Amino acid sequence: MTDSQASTTTSAASGTRVGTNPVAAAPVGARTAADVVTPEVIAQLTRGVVGSGRTANHSPFTGEKLADLPESAPEDVEAAFVRARAAQPAWAATPVRARAAVLLRFHDLVLQRQSEVLDLIQLETGKARLHAHEEVQAVAVSARHYGRRAVAYLKPKRHTGVVPTLTKVTELRQPRGVIGQIAPWNYPLELSVGDALPAFVSGNAVVMKPDTETALTALWARDLLIEAGLPAEVFQVVLGVGPVIGPEVVQRADYVSFTGSTTTGRDVALRAAARLVGVSLELGGKNPMLVLEDADVEKAAEGAVRACFSSAGQLCISIERLYVHASVADAFVERFAARTKAMRLGNSLAYGADMGSLVSGRQLETVTQHVAEAVEKGAVVVAGGAARPDIGPYFHEPTILDNVQEPMAVCTQETFGPVVSLYRFTDEDEAVTLANATPYGLNASIWTKDARRGHRIAARLRAGTVNINEGYAPAYGSVQSPMGGMKDSGLGRRHGSEGILKYTEAQTVAQQRLIPLAPAFGMDDEKYAAFMSRSLKAMKAFRLR
Repeated sequence: MTDSQASTTTSAASGTRVGTNPVAAAPVGARTAADVVTPEVIAQLTRGVVGSGRTANHSPFTGEKLADLPESAPEDVEAAFVRARAAQPAWAATPVRARAAVLLRFHDLVLQRQSEVLDLIQLETGKARLHAHEEVQAVAVSARHYGRRAVAYLKPKRHTGVVPTLTKVTELRQPRGVIGQIAPWNYPLELSVGDALPAFVSGNAVVMKPDTETALTALWARDLLIEAGLPAEVFQVVLGVGPVIGPEVVQRADYVSFTGSTTTGRDVALRAAARLVGVSLELGGKNPMLVLEDADVEKAAEGAVRACFSSAGQLCISIERLYVHASVADAFVERFAARTKAMRLGNSLAYGADMGSLVSGRQLETVTQHVAEAVEKGAVVVAGGAARPDIGPYFHEPTILDNVQEPMAVCTQETFGPVVSLYRFTDEDEAVTLANATPYGLNASIWTKDARRGHRIAARLRAGTVNINEGYAPAYGSVQSPMGGMKDSGLGRRHGSEGILKYTEAQTVAQQRLIPLAPAFGMDDEKYAAFMSRSLKAMKAFRLR
C-alpha cells in the first residue's frame, strides 16, 4: 500500500474523495449479492441451460462465489442444437412483424426491470452502475431499431431482370438456421442478447455460450425474451470452459457470431472455414485518441476519462493510446491527470462510483504487469499506477503513463484495463501515422473544433468506427450504422443492415415470362445471337442498369 493510500479516509455516507488519496471508494450499498442472487433466482434463470455437470461463477467485488450453475458437456451442446433445429422452422414461418413485436416488448421489459439486470451486471463484472447502464441503453436501442426496421431490412426486393418486363426477379432473405454465438464476459448483456436480437428477428434460432462468470446476466435476458414472446426452444444456452465448449458450438452452427480476443477469433474462423460456414468476429483493439492543437482541452480531458476508464477499461472500443499535439500537451495532461486522480472507485450496487473493479485476478495480473514493466523501462506514472486490494481483490487505479515506447508491452499489446499511454505529436500526418501503426483497427477518437478537419482525418484512420469529440459512444450507439473492426480487429459488422443481413442467406428467384431466353419464333442460333446483341446495345442506350 502506498503512503497516499494509507493516509486515506472515506466517507461512507457520501463516498466523496477525502484526504490525499487519488482514488477514494464510494459507499457500499445496502444490497448484497445474497439479496440479489437468491436460490429462487438461480433456479429461474438456469432452467434453460442444457447441462448435467456443475460449475460456478464469482463476483469481482469480493472474489466469492455467486452461484452454482449447470455445466454443459459436448453431448449437451449436441442436444441444444437438436432442440434449436426442431424449433427454428416454425419460428421462421412466423411473420416478420410478429417476430419484431417480440423485440419491442423486450425493449419495454428491459427498461421496466432494469434494476434487476443492473445488479447482476455489477455483481458479475464489477462495473460501476453507470457503466452497467450503458448496456441497458445499448440493448434497448438495438431492440427498438430492429423491432422497427426488421420488416424493411428483410422484405423481398424487386430487381430488374435480364430482359426488362419479361424477366421478373425477386431477392429473398432466408434465415441461416441455427446461429452459434460465443459471447464474452465484459459486456454480458449487450454482447450476448444484443447480438442475438437481429438473429432472432430474421427467423433464426440461437445456441449461445456466454462466459460462465457472467452467465446470470445472459440468462436473465433469455428469461425476459421468453416473457416477451420468444419460443423458449429457439434460444438455447450452454455453459462450460471456452476451449472445450466453444469448438462444439462452432462445429454445429450454420453461422458463428464471436466476440473476444484476436487469438481465439482466428481459431474460430479456421474451424468455421473448414465447414464453409460464415462468421462475424469482433476482436481486440489498441484504440487511439487524437487531441489536435485546436481542441477544447477541458472537454477533451473530460472525454478522455470516459473514453479510457469506462468499465475499468475492459471495453473493446476504449482508448489505450492518447496522442496529444505538443502545443496543448501540458495543459491537457494537467487537466486529464487531475480528473483521473479525483475518480472514485466503488463496489456499491448503487450509482455514485466513477469506476469499478477489474473482472478477475487474470485481468489484474495483466494490468499490473504492463504497468510495472513500463515503469521499469522508463515510463512515468502521471496518475494511478497501483492495485487497490483495500476496496476489492481486483481493483486497480485508473492509470496514465507517459514516456511510453517500444518494446514496452503497454505500447503495442492490448491491456484491456484502466491504463492509457500518452504520446505527443507535432503535425497531422504524424498523428495519423502513429494512430494507424498497430495491427488493430477497431475504434478511434478525434478532438478538434474544426468539424471538416475532423472528418477529413477520420477518413484516413484505419478503424471501423471513428468518433469526433467523444470516445466511443456516438458511433456505437448509432445502430443504423455498421460497427466492427478492420485489420486484426475482426470480420463483419454488427448494427444496421449488415448486422441483420449477415444472419440471412440471399436467395434470388427469377421468373421468365412470354418468351424464353433461347431461340424462339423460328429464329436460328445466329439470328437469336444477333437479336440479343441488338437488345443489349439498346438497353445500354436507354441507360438500363
